[in-house]
Amino acid sequence: MPEPPKITERPPRSSVAALLEAEGLPASDLTEAHLQHFFYAGTDCAPSALVGLEIYGQDALLRSLVVSAVARTQGLGSALVLYAEQYAAARQVRALYLLTTTAESYFEHRGYRRIDRAEAPSAIQSTREFAGLCPASSAFMVKRL
Repeated sequence: MPEPPKITERPPRSSVAALLEAEGLPASDLTEAHLQHFFYAGTDCAPSALVGLEIYGQDALLRSLVVSAVARTQGLGSALVLYAEQYAAARQVRALYLLTTTAESYFEHRGYRRIDRAEAPSAIQSTREFAGLCPASSAFMVKRL
């Protein structure tokens, strides 16, 4: 059985932005404060995969899951999502929310379910990702921890 990937917290902003932009995901709203709850696999200069959380009390937005094209099928995305879920649970987060245009079935297989955007807690609705960066056609999903 292969060894699980090493996951590191707080990637450099420039590396996060480069990977997200290379894969067509939004990075314009990310600040240093966001990176407090971001996790990655790979090197500081060139992360091969990453995911982030925006934590709002008992709710959190799982965002920016990305795996570079050359690192796909190595289990990095699954390892990062599991790490983020455990990290959130350790901080008393009870529900993780996300928006996706391309990975709905991926997240369904990990216990997330689609819900109506009107069910989003106000803190999640006020995020830039929810309010405008992700299109209204995005699947809005939740997982109770």
